[in-house]
Formats: sequence, structure tokens, C-alpha cells
Amino acid sequence: MKRMALALSALIVAPIVMASANPSAETEHVVEQGETLGGIANRARVPAVVIAEANGLSAPYRLRFGQKLVIPRQRSHTVKNGETGFAIALRYGVPFESIAVANRLAPPFDVRTGQRLIIPAIMAAPKASASPLSPASASSSARATPPEPYFRQPHDGKVLLAYAVRPDGKGHDGVDFAARTGDMVRASSSGTVVFAGTEPVRFGTMVIIDHGNGWRSAYGHLARLTVAKGDVVKGGERIGIAGNSGDAQRTELHFEIRKDGKPVDPAVKMAAKRAR
Repeated sequence: MKRMALALSALIVAPIVMASANPSAETEHVVEQGETLGGIANRARVPAVVIAEANGLSAPYRLRFGQKLVIPRQRSHTVKNGETGFAIALRYGVPFESIAVANRLAPPFDVRTGQRLIIPAIMAAPKASASPLSPASASSSARATPPEPYFRQPHDGKVLLAYAVRPDGKGHDGVDFAARTGDMVRASSSGTVVFAGTEPVRFGTMVIIDHGNGWRSAYGHLARLTVAKGDVVKGGERIGIAGNSGDAQRTELHFEIRKDGKPVDPAVKMAAKRAR
């Protein structure tokens, strides 16, 4: 990442070649003759590293005349006291590695209170063309809403620390379950694994599952992963082995449920499933 940052910084200070199109408000830019990534990034006011990542570019970042570049528009976030980069990523539904690259964070990826972070946009996949719907089917499709996922307990250990959110926004965003070394951790609901890796500051080895319609679940302090990013899992399927990675003081499982990036009490969601 360090070599990438150095190479991109060299591009940013390169002379700007003026182009006929101004990408300051574009979400897609067609490369003009003589343009560089640094010049386009400066005019778009989007970091070159973010454009490079969005378009799969690698050093030395040469562009072709007529090449189409995605210009990812982004938000920003000011770090609050006690927040970690990974918690911010979970809130916005953006991969932590994307935030780290966009902000040139180096291991151990610490963020400072008051620091302004770029939150890269996640580019939506193009929608496939569909056959025209009849009026009746179109009406029924409009009425249909995605079902809310059913959540089960990911581990049967006793609760060490329950969900608690204070008015100041602090507290505990999930549930910590006691576990033994080697215990299996299971997916709380069916979905797609969107993160399976390490968050070095707090949660250690971790899995995040997207359940659709804004619902996600997270599983931290694992000893080992048994799934990979992109895997489709069913509720109850093993996704990892319990451990004490991250800042855990004992073998335990940290479990969170979020809706549109906001924490939801897992006990309430799991109780709702049992009641059905």
C-alpha cells in the first residue's frame, strides 16, 4: 500500500493537461488525449487512489485515449471519540480496506478523534435488462417487499455483555457470547459474506454477512475463518471457529446485527424469530 501511495502522490503533482470535459461533477469520464490520472483526480476532487481502486488500475496507472473511468463520488465522516475505522466502515456498509486505501491508513489502521475520513462510494452493478411486465405482474411486483431475515443465535454460550446504547451514542453495539476454544460459530441468517478477514484494532478475525434489504450481521474475535468473501451461506451454517483475536480478553464471540448501518439489539431480533 505504501508503494501505491507514493506512486499516486507522484501522479497528483504531475502537470495538469486541460481537457474539453470537466469531470468535477461527473460519475464517468472519458479519457482525453494526454490526460493523466492525477490531473483527472484533481479536477474531479476525488483522490487518485479512489479512482484507481474503482477502476481496477495498477501502477504505473497509464490511461488510454477513449478509456472510460468511473468517478466514485464520496461522503466524509468525522471520527468521534471511541470510534474505530472498522466500526465506521460497518456503519456505512463500505469495505474497511476501501476506507483504509482512500485515506492512506497504514497498519495498525488507527484513526484519531476529529479526523475527517473519506467514505468511498460503492459502485452499483449495472442492472440487467428485463422483459416488460404485464400490468398485473407489475402491480404485484410493486406491492411486494423483501422479507425481513430471520436471525438465530450464532452460538449457544451465555451472554457476557448485552446490547446497550446510551443517548450519547456510546455503549455496546452487539452481544458478547462466552465460548470455548474450538467452538463453531454459525451464520445467524442466510446471506452473502461481504467481509472475511482481520480488523486489527478491536474485533480481530471477523466475518460480515449481507442479508439483503440493508440487513447485515457481524461476528468478531474468531480464531479461524471457514468461509471467504463472496460465499453464500445458509442460516446455521458454520462460518468460523471461536477465539480471542482482537482486543478480547478470553474466548468469546462478539455478534452484531445492523439495519442500514445502524445497530439493532440482537436479542430483540432473535426473540422475534422464536416467536414466529
